[in-house]
Amino acid sequence: MDQSLASYQRRSFLRRAIGGVGALSLGELLAAQDSAPATSHPPHFPAKAKNVIFLFQEGGPSHIDLYDPKPALRKWHGQPLPASMTKDLNLVFVKPDAKVLASDRVFTPHGQCGTEFSDYLPHIAANADQICLIRSLYSEAFNHHPGQSLLFSGSTQFGRPTIGAWVSYGLGTASRDLPAFVVLSSGRGTSGGSMNWASGFLPSSHQGVVFRNGGDPILYLPNPAGLSRDSQRLRLNAIRQLNETRMEATGDAAIASRIHSYELAFRMQMAAPGLLDFSKESPQTLASYGVGKEPTHPYAVNCLLARRMVEQGVRFVMLAHASWDDHQELNKKLKKNCAITDQPIGALLTDLRQRGLLDSTLVVWAGEFGRTPLGQLERTDEDPGRDHHPNCFSAWMAGGGIKGGQVIGKSDELGLNIAENRVHVHDLQATILHCLGLDHTRLTHRHAGRDFRLTDVGGQVIRQALA
Repeated sequence: MDQSLASYQRRSFLRRAIGGVGALSLGELLAAQDSAPATSHPPHFPAKAKNVIFLFQEGGPSHIDLYDPKPALRKWHGQPLPASMTKDLNLVFVKPDAKVLASDRVFTPHGQCGTEFSDYLPHIAANADQICLIRSLYSEAFNHHPGQSLLFSGSTQFGRPTIGAWVSYGLGTASRDLPAFVVLSSGRGTSGGSMNWASGFLPSSHQGVVFRNGGDPILYLPNPAGLSRDSQRLRLNAIRQLNETRMEATGDAAIASRIHSYELAFRMQMAAPGLLDFSKESPQTLASYGVGKEPTHPYAVNCLLARRMVEQGVRFVMLAHASWDDHQELNKKLKKNCAITDQPIGALLTDLRQRGLLDSTLVVWAGEFGRTPLGQLERTDEDPGRDHHPNCFSAWMAGGGIKGGQVIGKSDELGLNIAENRVHVHDLQATILHCLGLDHTRLTHRHAGRDFRLTDVGGQVIRQALA
């Protein structure tokens, strides 16, 4: 094609596009935007839960010191275990002949159910009757990145969609002005980073959107100085027409995700800042979460934001707190992280229940693995820690579709291996999807010539966990 003709056609198209935008009143444009409903898809079957709050404790919290009391460790304390007991362990730093480290924690029963919790978790323990505690979870991954990838994407191979993206893909959004999948972080940042909330080969509109708990909720979301909202709306309509024309010409589905992102960002400019306005929250509510005091404040704000987000229809909220990777100074570091997270989590469960939201909100607490009963000592003048342990660890669920006040599974007397009712990470994923009305075997996406799903080729719903 002649270059001058091509140039003329491009200029002519731009004049028509911009002219079309200018021919409509701003009110008509905004009315058209306001009339667009949130895109929501029906579940496979009636669901108990509408939303998920996933409390991800990055680094591998010690089940032995928090959720799974092992008094028998006392008789082994300071001694190596027989080789027959350690031959199948996948260890990262310690050797199989490392010495046993008994827990200093005190466990007591809580609630009518009598489930035992560590003295480091009094506020979570106060909600014992709402919690289904799993003491027999296991994973094949014994390093952080693969472990987090398996927990969230169902595979140790990076690049797969994560569970929040699958939920967004399967159910869509119930909120017109906020993403279906939101990520809130605290601590020093997860080692897996954005891999833990990626959309993989699903459309990019399903990936997690990271919110900050102070300042601008999302970086670069506000308009530049001097650009009014009206001007921004006109600009976006012109861009949208260009994108739609290009999509019609190429059939590129990625352009649809780009259009969606522009429009969602515009609506979020109004909705997102209001999430951080706690002026209508009662002083009692703020105090119960630990907002405004240390060390709870950052995590407390995230927990309160999570409640406010599910109230506004956000499907999946991930709270990532790092790091629980306690290879040294176990008691000191574990106490610190529990002091940061325990009160806000306890308040979140209580607040959701009092507002009638817990029945429709599934709350999940998990790390990528647990810690060994074997001690790890880097220096003789330092308190010991524990190594990574995927063979057996603990997690819990509460709320939408879950029967609380029970313990599922059992580890052996040392917390080394599973003794009863093995629960794979895929089983946990399948159960989360089930509570949302999604059959994990039917929630698939064709990619590279075959159908993929979150649970790969495994996974069974944990029927005992269901209400």
